[in-house]
Amino acid sequence: MRVLTILGTRPDAIKLAPVVQALAAAPGVSSLLCVTGQHRRMLDQVLEVFGLVPDHDLHIMKPGQDLTHVTTAVLNGLGPVMDQARPDWVIVQGDTTTALAAALAAFYRHARVAHVEAGLRTGDILAPWPEEMNRRLIGQIAQLHFPPTEIAAANLRREGIAEGRILVTGNTVIDALHQVAARLDADPGQAARFARDFAWLDPARRLILVTGHRRESFDGGLARICRALVTLARRGDVQIVYPVHPNPRVREVAEAMLAQSPSIHLIPPQDYVPFVQLMRRAHLIVTDSGGVQEEAPGLGKPVLVTRDTTERPEAIAAGTALLVGTSEDVLVAAATRLLDDPAAHAAMAQARNPFGDGAAAGRIVARLLEQDAP
Repeated sequence: MRVLTILGTRPDAIKLAPVVQALAAAPGVSSLLCVTGQHRRMLDQVLEVFGLVPDHDLHIMKPGQDLTHVTTAVLNGLGPVMDQARPDWVIVQGDTTTALAAALAAFYRHARVAHVEAGLRTGDILAPWPEEMNRRLIGQIAQLHFPPTEIAAANLRREGIAEGRILVTGNTVIDALHQVAARLDADPGQAARFARDFAWLDPARRLILVTGHRRESFDGGLARICRALVTLARRGDVQIVYPVHPNPRVREVAEAMLAQSPSIHLIPPQDYVPFVQLMRRAHLIVTDSGGVQEEAPGLGKPVLVTRDTTERPEAIAAGTALLVGTSEDVLVAAATRLLDDPAAHAAMAQARNPFGDGAAAGRIVARLLEQDAP
């Protein structure tokens, strides 16, 4: 069975690394990896962490790239790769522009598509944008759907996907997180490097870890979040660490509004291993990232989601995450409660992780082998 896995961004690589590893260990599978390079440095670092060496690299990233460039460059670049590989299955992950373009390229060549992290929906094609539409379109192309949860599977069934084409697997990000956490626990040198690199962290103050990059927050939302962070930083008993996304529209706002606060540390985007260490160190996390919404509960960290809606309602229902939108007052109030009320913090920190048990990749590969069994 010939399987071509295609990924392009840091989240793609984190979530597909366990699948690529499982494919490599499976008998009777010829596994190839193609990276588009939609992200570059952040992608390359994750590949190194998980020991993945691409068979094909499209190198599409360019300064100021937009969605049209990414889509067309992936489509054009994948043509020769598909013709050479002649895959029985093409595996794509989630909702990135790489995933959509790869699924479309496979469809054009009559290759079957398996969609990892299928079925996530907000119900609003503009939030998140363009991810919501990307995953809906991939859902119309794919032959096998691997939703991480029963809620995601129910979304697919409502859209007419046959039960036999759906397998609930858990989310592969938990596989990746368990792998990295075990490596950190087994290697004291990792903790020593973290302590050295982040020696400026004050152990007497609780850490609020922040990420933010969603396009729908560019029109005022990010500025409101930043004002809330300034207010929280004035407490004096917290320190805020914000790895700033390289998108200029994010960086310019964050630097203009936060750089003068001594309790807010703006740092470059972090490699995956130190970011996991920062999550472990955090008291709470403020984010608009889908992946962080899945990872943080696995580490027992409350999450405040700076979005108006989420395609991961399982975290909200389980009590591990809370939607706060981009309202300055709502974010400050929610964070203050978690900082001042130990019972409220404990309730979120101890809630059950709804996103899986760390064995999703094995289920995915087993289902592919079962599908193509003689």
